[in-house]
Amino acid sequence: MSGGAPVEVRVVRLSHAADLPLPQYQSALAAGLDLLAAVPADAPVELAPGARAMIPTGVAIALPPGHEAQIRPRSGLAVRHGVTVLNSPGTIDADYRGEVQVILVNLGSEPFAISRGMRIAQLIVAAVQRIEFIEAASLDSTARAAGGMGSTGHD
Repeated sequence: MSGGAPVEVRVVRLSHAADLPLPQYQSALAAGLDLLAAVPADAPVELAPGARAMIPTGVAIALPPGHEAQIRPRSGLAVRHGVTVLNSPGTIDADYRGEVQVILVNLGSEPFAISRGMRIAQLIVAAVQRIEFIEAASLDSTARAAGGMGSTGHD
């Protein structure tokens, strides 16, 4: 297991997800909990190639102060269908209390149907360090300096 006690996060299962399980880890060492699509059983969401849609998960959460939830793609959907989270990673702030929703986009070449209960994304809770900017006339020097992407010579 990981170091320390689990972070307790209150969750409300919304009425349109009453029959769906809560987000859960799929293995003992998984980092993310799988989020499920809470779309109507008789109305799957059809994502045409290039289309995007906001998919409800049927849960609302209350993160403790100092934490965020990140919404990340599922690798299986990405590699097999080209379906991913559009604003990846999406961020849920500790003061948000609405339904967790996932913006999915179909980057594949075929339409993709999102059905009720389908695992659509992962939710990872992480600690957040708040900062305070201190304006300075200059910054300390480093070997990299102002070198941009790829400037370290490593692929």
